[in-house]
Amino acid sequence: MTETQRVLVIDDEKINLKIISDILRGDVDVTLAKSGSQGIRKAIELKPDLILLDVLMPDMDGFETMAILNRDVRTCAIPVIFITALDDARHEEKGLLLGASDYIQKPFNAEIIRARINLHLQLSQQRKMLERLANIDPLTSLANRRKYQERLFQEWDSALTSKSPLSLVVMDIDDFKQFNDHHGHAEGDKVLQQVARVISSQFQRSIDLVARYGGEEFVALLPNCNKEYAMEVVGSCAKAIENLQHTYHHNDKKYTVTISSGGVTYVPDSSGKVEDLFSAADKMLYLAKQKGKNCVLWTNNDLLTSL
Repeated sequence: MTETQRVLVIDDEKINLKIISDILRGDVDVTLAKSGSQGIRKAIELKPDLILLDVLMPDMDGFETMAILNRDVRTCAIPVIFITALDDARHEEKGLLLGASDYIQKPFNAEIIRARINLHLQLSQQRKMLERLANIDPLTSLANRRKYQERLFQEWDSALTSKSPLSLVVMDIDDFKQFNDHHGHAEGDKVLQQVARVISSQFQRSIDLVARYGGEEFVALLPNCNKEYAMEVVGSCAKAIENLQHTYHHNDKKYTVTISSGGVTYVPDSSGKVEDLFSAADKMLYLAKQKGKNCVLWTNNDLLTSL
């Protein structure tokens, strides 16, 4: 089912809010704000697909409101249409230079409002679709490396502020080259897809991110997560993948597809570097491979434990 799009209308005049909400109601979810400051708060909270913003408002006019929206990373990408009674090319130019997507003139024409809003909502939907595609690995449908790196920096900063633990896991399919050599890359791709589904299904929290890092390597980012919980989930991943019973032969021996994992749990501080988080987990993965594969090794404050 298609998700209903949301339009935020910011106008200090109640009659204008009523007219616009009556025109749009039934087509989109309409949220109303009576001032620039209230509109900014609602934009941050609700992240609407489109903002209709009156130019002439007391205390904070539309231009000031839009400048603040533009400076905030949470709202800067939301398209804005100015609504105004002014027939002044200089004001229109100023709004467009600030990044406005369009202008709607008062008095309102219902058909023009619907047509312009529908156009910009379609463009917004297309932009979001392109952003999602840019962040998805096409083979496994997991987040890709680009998305993982973006979230890593966000979660690091958040954990640094809240002084909460951040866990990172690097998982790699054991001896995957031999499986590809025996079964071919087409079968190898099927295994990658199944492994991706199994790994993703084990991480139940909505705040966790599972991504394909590259090749047969996956990463999981677990904000506000202690070592014990993270290790339990990764252990469940390893068992579930082994239970898939994907086998292959190499040097006259029969093997089952398994994964090795390395993880780290760390409470970021000002002396640490975000890059060190992956390096620590990757080192644990290397040691897990050296230990004999199909195991999980974890580091926490330079202490090494294994499942």
